Amino acid sequence: MPVGHTGGVDIPAGLGAWALVVVAYLLGTVPSAQLVAGRRGVDPTTEGSGNPGATNVYRTAGRRAGVAVFVADAGKGAIAAGLGLALCGRPLSLACWAAATLGHVLPVTRRFRGGKGVATGGGGAVVLFPVVGLVIVALFALVARLSGKSSLGSVTICIALPVGVAATGQGWPDFLVATGICLVVLVRHRTNIRRLMSGEEQGWGR
Repeated sequence: MPVGHTGGVDIPAGLGAWALVVVAYLLGTVPSAQLVAGRRGVDPTTEGSGNPGATNVYRTAGRRAGVAVFVADAGKGAIAAGLGLALCGRPLSLACWAAATLGHVLPVTRRFRGGKGVATGGGGAVVLFPVVGLVIVALFALVARLSGKSSLGSVTICIALPVGVAATGQGWPDFLVATGICLVVLVRHRTNIRRLMSGEEQGWGR
């Protein structure tokens, strides 16, 4: 698969690369939350917070279901980034990571009403930035555990990931893509952020 060079930054070229980006986006649209929770008779888009994500499934369908959704959503990001890395290298991997996350957040198959992108973005981050990725996973777990609020953990790692990528000298393309994905996730958490600031945000089990 050919790789072009523009303005000092390598970019994937050709129909094969674009096709893989589309595949990554479609992978991101797989409705993990609905598939898992649906087996327990729960529709996460109409129950709880209405968000088709791991936290809402945890609240409405139970711990095992929530963990299963988290693993599935993280897998979407990891698989997309891994395929890009294996087939064409880092530039395509970054594009596939972003595409899978956008597919999860804005799925065309569900009128662009998706999840918040934390697990999918995190899965791709672990593939592309193994050390930084594992650190943010641990940071998320620590903050969510201590505060009892997964949203606070999500906001925290959205700040930590771009900082970590920049600190490890990965380069501007990596930093910009990581920042862009984190901004998307933060926008999807805007109501959570408002509730965190007002002290009204609910915890894991509520």
